[in-house]
Amino acid sequence: MALLEVRDLSVVFRRKGTEAFTAVDGVSFDVEPGQTVGLVGESGSGKSVTALAIMGLLPKRGAEVTGSVKFAGTEMLRLSDRQLRDHRGRDLGMVFQDPLSSLNPVISIGLQITEVLERHRGMSRKEATAEAAELLGRVGIPDPKRRLSEYPHQLSGGMRQRALIAIALACRPRLLIADEPTTALDVTIQAQILALLSELVRETDTALIMITHDLGVVAGLCDEVNVMYGGRVVERAERHALFASSRHPYTHGLLASIPRLDAPRGERLSPIKGSVADNIPWEHGCAFAPRCPNALEVCRDVTPELAPDNGGMLRCHNPVGQMSGVR
Repeated sequence: MALLEVRDLSVVFRRKGTEAFTAVDGVSFDVEPGQTVGLVGESGSGKSVTALAIMGLLPKRGAEVTGSVKFAGTEMLRLSDRQLRDHRGRDLGMVFQDPLSSLNPVISIGLQITEVLERHRGMSRKEATAEAAELLGRVGIPDPKRRLSEYPHQLSGGMRQRALIAIALACRPRLLIADEPTTALDVTIQAQILALLSELVRETDTALIMITHDLGVVAGLCDEVNVMYGGRVVERAERHALFASSRHPYTHGLLASIPRLDAPRGERLSPIKGSVADNIPWEHGCAFAPRCPNALEVCRDVTPELAPDNGGMLRCHNPVGQMSGVR
């Protein structure tokens, strides 16, 4: 049984005097205990909004969330703010993209961890302090007892990210969402953070949703991958199948734009032409059609449905490998 079941999740932003904007449109996927599921796509694809909707962190005013998000059988979208707060931290944890803006600059690292432990696990201040030091040590921060009294600005970028992971893991959540957790880090620290997340998933059987635009991260960490574009899942596949034979032109373009170590020196990269904003807002057809080298007339007129394809799921009229019809 899936730990998290997301069905037809949609998020529409509304502002007075402007047209409604659909950021997430009918997204569905499952996450099982101990499984790592990736949400992949360029900025503006709807990945982070999907995560915020799952966590119940979108503003009540201006954001209309519909569909279903079931965690361990509980419908999260029907819970009150107080009930959601009980789940967040205890059952669901989230690591945000920028630790410097996510951590409170005027509260010590130790207090930011202990308040979670006291709130959700009922620990005394003494017990929570000891547990906080253990958590910092577990995520690889040296001299953790001394770091408890330090503030975010006193830590390096890598340490801040580790501290954020420690806070997210403080209550041993059953589901962890990591939203671009390594974007601002150098390659060495990035590898350490990814190794840490992978180790924690193995040790605790925690389910992990990894949100990223970096397919290298996906290749080393995820079991299943959901490629998003225009607020929709356009391709879903097991990791090895996706890299071996991607079917959607967008996924194919993302993979083709990755630098290759075996490529001839001086060879140019193959970026995807255009921008995510080329067809926003869009009402019909495929959102990727304006940028797609395989686009047919039907792609511009008829919205493709997500359908089974080679063991995965695909939303495309003219996938890679088919290339039929007239462009």
